[in-house]
Amino acid sequence: MKKTGPVEIVKPKNLAEAVEYVREGGMPLAGGTDVFVRIRKGFWDPPFLVYIGELPELRGVEIRDDGAEVGAAVTHAELLRSELSRRLPIFKLVLKKLGAPAIREMGTIGGNVANASPAGDILIPLYLLEAQVNLVGPDGERSLPVEEFVLGPGKTALERGELIKSFWIPFPEGKPRAYFHKVGRRRALYIAVLSLGALLWLEGDVIREARLALGAVAPTVVRPRGVEEKLRGRRLSREDLEPLCAELSAATSPITDVRGPDWYRREAAGRLLLGLLRLR
Repeated sequence: MKKTGPVEIVKPKNLAEAVEYVREGGMPLAGGTDVFVRIRKGFWDPPFLVYIGELPELRGVEIRDDGAEVGAAVTHAELLRSELSRRLPIFKLVLKKLGAPAIREMGTIGGNVANASPAGDILIPLYLLEAQVNLVGPDGERSLPVEEFVLGPGKTALERGELIKSFWIPFPEGKPRAYFHKVGRRRALYIAVLSLGALLWLEGDVIREARLALGAVAPTVVRPRGVEEKLRGRRLSREDLEPLCAELSAATSPITDVRGPDWYRREAAGRLLLGLLRLR
């Protein structure tokens, strides 16, 4: 049933008060690009919303020697404009294709991750960079690898009263080349039917190390580590990549939904590997 009445919103004075409100049953609200849609359609019916979008502890991008800490309430547009996106081009490649400009200005990194959608674009660079999710709750703070935080569609490791505080993003060694391709049913402003992100460490045309992340082809983003291992030492050529396409397809477990059938996602996932040839 669609909701037409008002929704109470509280604005905590600090992070501790926000945690207390969430412990009492409030739903965190920052950009609201998904929250309000799902409430209006009747999918969610929280007792009240807790606006955390302006809390200083959840804002800002702090770059350090070995990595960067990104606040959960940083918007996609802010991250796209940040020094971090210039330092790690995989963010720029992904964020430029994430929604419309207005959505990027409102939607936040923390909200996108908390939704835990297998098609969530921002998850691709976070998986590739092996980010940590920093949480705060009634019992203090803790950190989890992003692969352990996202449990399935709409499911995370958040416990009662916990919020995503920030993300720790370690800088990879060397200068990997970044790649991202997103397949959709139209050319702009679309949710992924499937996607592939990659970081490649190259010596000439030889792949010394590879990280891959597939979106929208399983309950969570997939890191096909078997394919990554087999890429090492191969040349960045069609002859060397094509034999691994079937194995990449086999690493997926897609579903059929309104955006595409499972068989298409499975077959297309493998063929996306050949897109790495653009890095030559």
